Amino acid sequence: MYDLLKREDVNWREFNLLTAKEVYRKNGQNGNRIKAFVLDDSIKTRRGKRMEGVSSHFDHVTNRHVMGQQVLTLGLAMEEVFLPVDSQVYVSKTKATELNRPFKDGRSVVAKRYQEATEQGKPEMAANMMKRALRTGLAADYLLADAWFGTKPMIRTAQDLGICPILRMKKNKMKYRAVIKGRKKEFLDAKALYAHAVKGEWKKVRGMPWKAVELEVELDLSDGKTDPPEWMAVKLLFVRGVSAPGEPDVGKKDWALFLTTDTRLSISKILEIYALRWGIEVYFKEAKQHLGFLAEQTASFASHTASIHLCAIRYLMLVHAKIEGAEARVGDVRANVQDQLDMLNLAGRLWQVFRAIISGTLHEMQKTLGCMVGAIMDLVDQRVNDFFVRSLQLDAFTLQLEHD
Repeated sequence: MYDLLKREDVNWREFNLLTAKEVYRKNGQNGNRIKAFVLDDSIKTRRGKRMEGVSSHFDHVTNRHVMGQQVLTLGLAMEEVFLPVDSQVYVSKTKATELNRPFKDGRSVVAKRYQEATEQGKPEMAANMMKRALRTGLAADYLLADAWFGTKPMIRTAQDLGICPILRMKKNKMKYRAVIKGRKKEFLDAKALYAHAVKGEWKKVRGMPWKAVELEVELDLSDGKTDPPEWMAVKLLFVRGVSAPGEPDVGKKDWALFLTTDTRLSISKILEIYALRWGIEVYFKEAKQHLGFLAEQTASFASHTASIHLCAIRYLMLVHAKIEGAEARVGDVRANVQDQLDMLNLAGRLWQVFRAIISGTLHEMQKTLGCMVGAIMDLVDQRVNDFFVRSLQLDAFTLQLEHD
């Protein structure tokens, strides 16, 4: 098995892509109402002077630099399933370990993957991943990603591919051109927009436990150096997050910012679609805990490349088994993934159900249930709220990191 993992001529990426396409095709997923590419990365802490592909990365979970392997992953998220489509190890320039020995063939698949890992940045990797997925036949209408990918190059990439981006944006110095309260157009960053146009204007999001403000502004997608201005109308969505423990109310730092180039999308639609990003969080959790994500006891870059794709293929097989209803043919790992996928499925469906209908149904069933309808509705509200706080990254810790 380890000899196979170390082979430099096996195209694990193509195997991963074709498996995702087959699961997508066989289970009729091309009929889903919402299809979105999701980008995210995850760090596997690893050490060792002979461990190839290891470098220093900033871990936002621990808020410190760690030695390990950072893996960028592209997935296809739909209302009921998440399919891991492509992955690539990213090697930073800081404290990167060298190859133990040169590749046998510098033109081999693994040699090219190593060149990609060490010479390309994550935006370029992400763009190439989406292009490969589209060529394979995996279509998406939206691109979802957290604030790290909330950049002009990523927005341009999505536009060039005919995909609508819905991105979490940083509260940095990026300037937007906006008309505030009838005055002439001004160039303001996210924090200035919050101070001049959002603060005090919060409106309740129908059916959801937070408030939001939407603004239509213009963003210059040019590099600002040599290219002429390339203004594009975008919608910014400010969402007020949850309070940190012990705080009486949401503070000036506790808000999130989303951007989309489709100005026709409603507030609830933007949040509904972006919540599908949670599928990749589920994937990373299950991959690390149960599916052998970079768990092989090998040091070669070839085996690391094989590991990330084999892990994705295992997950795809479990997704296929879930859809096919093959409950009796999988073990305990299958049950763990089932719970996570069911939660994603439930949350997606709850967007489409009016709370009044749920409440009315429970009132009809009150005698049968033998318990208070109010208590049941409180539990439903809490479960849905907890899910969307996680999926939309509205927790106090994430908001604090973005503000700083």
